[in-house]
This record gives sequence, structure tokens and C-alpha cells, in this order.
Amino acid sequence: MTERLSIEGLRYAQAVAETKSFSAAARAYGVTQPALSNGIAKLEERLGERMFDRSPRGVTVTAFGARLLPVITRALTELDAVTAEARRLTEPAGTGIRMGVSPLIDPQLVARAFTAACELSTPRDLVLREADMTSLREGLINGELDMILIPSVEPLPRFQHRIIDSEPVVVVESSPATPDPVELGETAGGPFIMVPDSCGLTTFTTQLFTTHDLPLHTYPGEAASYRVLEQWANLGLGSAILPRSKLTSPDAHHRPLLEDGNEVEIFYEAVWHPGSALAADLAALADRIATP
Repeated sequence: MTERLSIEGLRYAQAVAETKSFSAAARAYGVTQPALSNGIAKLEERLGERMFDRSPRGVTVTAFGARLLPVITRALTELDAVTAEARRLTEPAGTGIRMGVSPLIDPQLVARAFTAACELSTPRDLVLREADMTSLREGLINGELDMILIPSVEPLPRFQHRIIDSEPVVVVESSPATPDPVELGETAGGPFIMVPDSCGLTTFTTQLFTTHDLPLHTYPGEAASYRVLEQWANLGLGSAILPRSKLTSPDAHHRPLLEDGNEVEIFYEAVWHPGSALAADLAALADRIATP
């Protein structure tokens, strides 16, 4: 056993243990599931025993894995501490905060982030990057971003999470007979028009129907933007689910979406690494964003 352990394989194993899912762990790290599975298989081969049992019912940690995972967690924590300490020693005081933003985030929330950054005990500039969810996660994991603002739809293991906002979602249809609210169960006949699964909206919609054991029928095409999504829904190609802030106009045809009489909401979160040199400021920033 002279081959070195793969750090990526260790991180993959930790993520699977935390999410109880190979697919969720792969999404969290922005890699394909085969790549993650292959990484863990190589790790298990290197260690000499299986760490996880796979079955149709899900993923469970083996007795061998249960003994090793705490050791893996300690090792990765110490490794991250090396990087964090190096940043503390090399990053100049007063550096800005590199913030990644999902296209789904309301611009008013970004404006709150700007104000919050200026109100920190050490005021900081925000350097913004808008990108898809995979790029944002990779940027955070690789240390290229200090914080990301994303819809709260998938776990990101080992990172700090803070819910900073929520907003109602609405259903857009072709000239609805009434603007009255509609229950989620009444919409299950579909079809629903989707956008590429990059901003988190498609993941949110899919999870919403799956959680309530409702069938989700989708339109065979795909809209490239929220505006086109709304336009196609108005044309009668299908319905669309959108955060209310993404409507082209408050007067646009839409119906509030309810579940058992309560408004369905999408939640947004700030995510950052607890070992960041800016961790204290990032936590304070998230708190300020969450308190407008």
C-alpha cells in the first residue's frame, strides 16, 4: 500500500457520508456521479475495504467506514486549516469579498449585500460574479470565491449555510381564468416549461413535486431565460413556476402557488467556508443581509 491517498477521494467520501447520496455529493462538488463513484472506488481499493453499501434503498456507511470517517474528517479539517492559515498570512488587510451570485437571486438582495458589506466593522468592497450553480460551487470549493448566494436546493458539505431570504413562487399560465391562488396539487396535470438546470429553479421545481409525491410533466422543449419561460407560458405551451421577483412585471398574468393554503416559497442562502480568513466578516455579512 505505497500509493498515496487521494484528497479528492477523501472529500468525496466525506460528502457521501453527509448527504447519504452519491448523486447529491456529486452535485455538491460539481463533478459527474461516475467521476465521484470512481474516486471513492479507488479510495476503497487503496484502503482495502468498502466504506459504503449501495442498494436501491440508498447509501449506508459500513462498519469499516464508520471507523474511518471521523479520522478522514479530522485529516481534512487540518488540511483546510493549513490553507486558511496561509490566507491569513498572505491576504492583505482590507481585501474585498469575492461574492458569487446565482441568476435567480433578486437584485434587491444583491443591493442589501452591498449595504451590509459597507456596514461591517471593517468595511469591505464586494467583487461580484454571476454564474451557474456548478461554477459557483467550484469557485467556493477552490477558494476563488469567498461567499455565494444561491437558492437553498442542494447541500454543500463542510460549508457554513445561512438562510438570508425567501420569496413566494407563482404559476404563470396562458390567460388564467382567475388570478386566485392555486393549490400545488391542482397544477400536477402539467406540462411545465423548464429552464436549463443551472440556476437552481428546475431543481427547486422538481424537488417541490417530488416532496409532495406529485407527478411532474414537462414540456419537451426548454426556455433559455425567465423572460422566455414567461412568454412561452403565455402562449399556452405549458405552465411555468417562477419566483415572484422574476416576473417581467407585477401586472403579468400569474397565480400565487399554495400548499395546504400556505404560500409556497423558495429560500435563498449564503454559503462560505468556515476556515476562510474572512470567516468572521462573512458570518457578520450573512447576518446583515438576512436582516434588512
